[in-house]
Amino acid sequence: MSDVPVSDADGTGGRPGQVDGANVGASTRYTHGGDEWILVELSEAMSLQVNMRAQAICRALEARRVAGVLDVCCGNASYLIRVDPDTIDPRAAVEILRELEQEVGDAHAFHLQTRVVEVPILWEDEWTHATLMRFRDRHQTPDKTDIEFAAELNGFASKDQFKEAVCATPFLAAMTGFVPCLVWWYQLTTPDKLLQVPKYVRPRTDTPERAFSWGGAFAAIYPVRGAGGYQLLGMCATPQVDPSRRLPDFHDADWFFRVGDLAAFTPVDRREYDRIRDEVEAERFRYRQVDVEFVPAEFEADPDAVNAALMRSLNGA
Repeated sequence: MSDVPVSDADGTGGRPGQVDGANVGASTRYTHGGDEWILVELSEAMSLQVNMRAQAICRALEARRVAGVLDVCCGNASYLIRVDPDTIDPRAAVEILRELEQEVGDAHAFHLQTRVVEVPILWEDEWTHATLMRFRDRHQTPDKTDIEFAAELNGFASKDQFKEAVCATPFLAAMTGFVPCLVWWYQLTTPDKLLQVPKYVRPRTDTPERAFSWGGAFAAIYPVRGAGGYQLLGMCATPQVDPSRRLPDFHDADWFFRVGDLAAFTPVDRREYDRIRDEVEAERFRYRQVDVEFVPAEFEADPDAVNAALMRSLNGA
């Protein structure tokens, strides 16, 4: 996973990554990968608005059911499609994408039909703590734990203040990648409050399954055990992937979360964590979730009010 810069890279002089309606498409790059792949880069900078544009275009493309378009994959500030060149000329596909980009514009009229999902987190658990201590030689501050480093770097006086800032707002699933079923979670907040933490100086060779972590401007939960470089903060109690499809939420797919989902990271103690794990092992666990509509223009006008409404909707589920 690479860090995505959050900056005014498009030169509009506005919010990070902001695109003026009159300049939509001015900085977009369309790149062909052989005969099948088309990469569309909307911006060099990640922002909520740019990601909403990417999601709006991808959903519009899927709704059109264009013959020859095989796969649509949304990214943080870009998207990728795969086409069958025997069915549609890739150059003709690009023209359709340009048309959709103009229709979506700055995405202020976009209404994201999605859901808010509760994701329980055990902060500073024993498993990620043991792992991070094994790799202090690869860290910026070997004398501090990852969460101590993250809290200090973001100007908090204590770890608890950092945790409260993480749990205070919902997060948007901006994209999936790195390994299958891993979600890049982007915090719904204003740019001045966006938490950012660099990755390890050198990656670890081990990370526990379901480790809750942070890198750049994104939170992430490692779906399986493996290497990684994000700061380790805690452990998610719930599965991110279920190849056997034993759990009710995974009957239709190996994964649960998808691009556009909203997550509320909820702190739990060890007793509650163990209870949830027992539910998972008994194949009875279900995610607590509620369908919602997220309107980027409303969030831009009053982020606190929109976030509060999203949290209330989940609490009433």
